[in-house]
Amino acid sequence: MTGTRQQPPTALTIAGSDSGGGAGLQADLRTFFAHGVHGMTAITAVTVQNSVGVQGVTEIPSGVVADQIRSVAGDIGAGAAKTGMLASTEIIRAVAAALDEVGIGSDHPTPLVLDPVAASMHGDPLLAEQALEAIRTELVPRATVVTPNLDEVRLLTGIDVTDTDGQRDAARALVTMGARHALIKGGHLRGATDCLDLLYDGAGFTELSGPRYDTKHTHGGGDTLAASITAELARGATVPDAVAHGKRFIERCVADSYPLGAGIGPVSPLWRLES
Repeated sequence: MTGTRQQPPTALTIAGSDSGGGAGLQADLRTFFAHGVHGMTAITAVTVQNSVGVQGVTEIPSGVVADQIRSVAGDIGAGAAKTGMLASTEIIRAVAAALDEVGIGSDHPTPLVLDPVAASMHGDPLLAEQALEAIRTELVPRATVVTPNLDEVRLLTGIDVTDTDGQRDAARALVTMGARHALIKGGHLRGATDCLDLLYDGAGFTELSGPRYDTKHTHGGGDTLAASITAELARGATVPDAVAHGKRFIERCVADSYPLGAGIGPVSPLWRLES
């Protein structure tokens, strides 16, 4: 008996593996599945990681990363793609070249969501300055939408965001670097009573406000939001609609986050299985 289901929308994540399953490509694939999207991977690094922290990182050779992109995009095709942890300057440059080859990015038919994983949960840099510069010059100009948290904003733009005006300045800076849209997330904004994200397209701002939940279990939140946006783009949504959906999706995932191990648990899309 042969299957009769048609091919679903497809999305590609170019990211590192989280052995604890809370973030990285595992969170991306979980999110794609929750949106009815077939997920594909180009693995950039393998981390030795659990709920307490990261104990080790092994980079995948840059040529292998690029070949994974070419392989799946050339055969299966991708309705949208996202990046996560890219680990090194060499990987960033190889990814940028491969994306151009297969037609992914703001100047191509397939949209690219850039989640510039550049800072730890504590705000510490994860990339050397040379790699940060490669993100600025190689990937931000290719991004359909870039989704940094406030620590990543500081590392990429030099702007230390402390209020909404700072979010606006950061969004303008990223669009000036070449991104088509910039989503500046407010989850790390201290003293705020709600969680305000700002989307900027070079012409105007869209404010996306939501509740702030009292939980420490937020591992993988940035990955999940970016993956939700990517999945909606793969399904044909516009950037504003995809971002608005992603905002609602991550709110529910944070509300349904759960403890895991001895440290910080993940945000959870498992609620989708109950609806």
